[in-house]
Amino acid sequence: MDNPFLFHFVTVTIFSLMLAIGISHSFKQLTSLWHQPELLLRSLLAVIVLVPMVVVLLLWVFDLPPAVATGLALLAAAPGAPLTTKRSQMAGGDPVYTASLQLTLALLAIVVTPLILGFFYILFELNTERVAAIEVVYQVARVTFFPVLIGLLLQYFAPGFAKRLTKPVQLFANVLFILLLVVLIVLLIMVPDLRAMLKFGGAPTAAIIIMVGVSLAIGHLLGGPIHAQRSSLAIASIARNVGLALFMASLSDYGPYLIPTILTYMILGALLAVPYAVWSKRRMAQTA
Repeated sequence: MDNPFLFHFVTVTIFSLMLAIGISHSFKQLTSLWHQPELLLRSLLAVIVLVPMVVVLLLWVFDLPPAVATGLALLAAAPGAPLTTKRSQMAGGDPVYTASLQLTLALLAIVVTPLILGFFYILFELNTERVAAIEVVYQVARVTFFPVLIGLLLQYFAPGFAKRLTKPVQLFANVLFILLLVVLIVLLIMVPDLRAMLKFGGAPTAAIIIMVGVSLAIGHLLGGPIHAQRSSLAIASIARNVGLALFMASLSDYGPYLIPTILTYMILGALLAVPYAVWSKRRMAQTA
């Protein structure tokens, strides 16, 4: 992001959302998915195996420009988006399962991201540098583990203070999240250079729409019999870590050419998830 204010605003928003997770969930809740091996296996299969395989098929089927193909490969290799929990809640997802899955994916990204990207290097010619695990560790720790750890430490050493702080932190994070959505929409409408830069139209848009739609279906189908978990996994499957993808893109001199694809996926993914979120909440209300 070239705009320093926007960059810092996004950073503060993500930090606040992750701090809210750490201060409002216990360590047992955040690791609860680890004690459900069947759900854990289905979740990881959806997010870190099947979604990248969808991208592989799309790169084979569509004759995509190198920058678009590389951008989609980076997204496929970047699971565990920091905003997954908030987006899942909007679809009626299970907050405890989502938070545990999000942290699990962030932890696994240290190993999974270089492996998936290496797999794409074998199959395709990508216009970016190989990413080292230590670089992924730095990025994930900065935006995910550090604020969650602060929240958990506050719960352990100052439980009374942490309890009083929970609602204000959650409110602050929610307000920032809404403001961030408004800012991004305004920028998209008001800044013609940004609209011109995005990869709307043609094969790139078709590939992204298919990627989002199939990923939603994969997550929903593998989420199991509990609808709240289905919607959580569906959102987690499409919510790729855009920040990590942009960070990996920045490691290459070709990075500026990859940014439009990553931002286009972020925008189209958010828009296409809205009908699913509305349907999911209605379905839950009908079955309640």
